[in-house]
Order: sequence, then C-alpha cells, then structure tokens
Amino acid sequence: MATQPHSDEERLKAALWHSVGKIVDAIAVEQSPSVNAAPTFIAGMTEMLAARITTISTDLETFSRHAGRSVINEDDAMLLARHNDGLKSVLRHKAEKERKNENR
Repeated sequence: MATQPHSDEERLKAALWHSVGKIVDAIAVEQSPSVNAAPTFIAGMTEMLAARITTISTDLETFSRHAGRSVINEDDAMLLARHNDGLKSVLRHKAEKERKNENR
C-alpha cells in the first residue's frame, strides 16, 4: 500500500522543527555544552512559532487587502512592526539596503 504524500503544512512544520532544533542546539552548545534540549521543548517551540507565523501572515494579508492591494509590501511589514521599535529599525534598514541594490 502506498503512503499518503505529506501536506504542504506538514512539510513546512517539519522544516520548521528542523530549523528550530538546529538553532536551539547551537545556543545550548554555546551557553553550556553539557545542556541538551528535550524533543518536547523543541516541539513546543515549533508549535508556538508556527502559530505566530500564521498570525503574522494573516495580519499582513489583512493590511494589504485593507489598502486595496493583492500583494503584501513594505508598508504592510512596517505596519506589523509598529509596536516594536527594534523590529521596525531592522526592517527599515533591510528595505533601504534592498532599494540600494535595486538601483545598481
């Protein structure tokens, strides 16, 4: 019997699990080589991050639709970051860098 192909969401979550695991392991090794993160911790972090990604993507789509656009752009990202000065600064810097690269 053939196995069912994984859904896009399952594949994305598996990739997110892998990335979160690598990041957590790298931080743990840097902080204390004898510390190892439990798979349940990585699973919890993955679920929390996946939920946050879903919320952010919904917000960005809503901002874009409200502005009468079908494409998410820099304005939507800046609106999302409006309450986080650090994130707003990083996004602004990245946008300026991208504009400079486009003008070359």
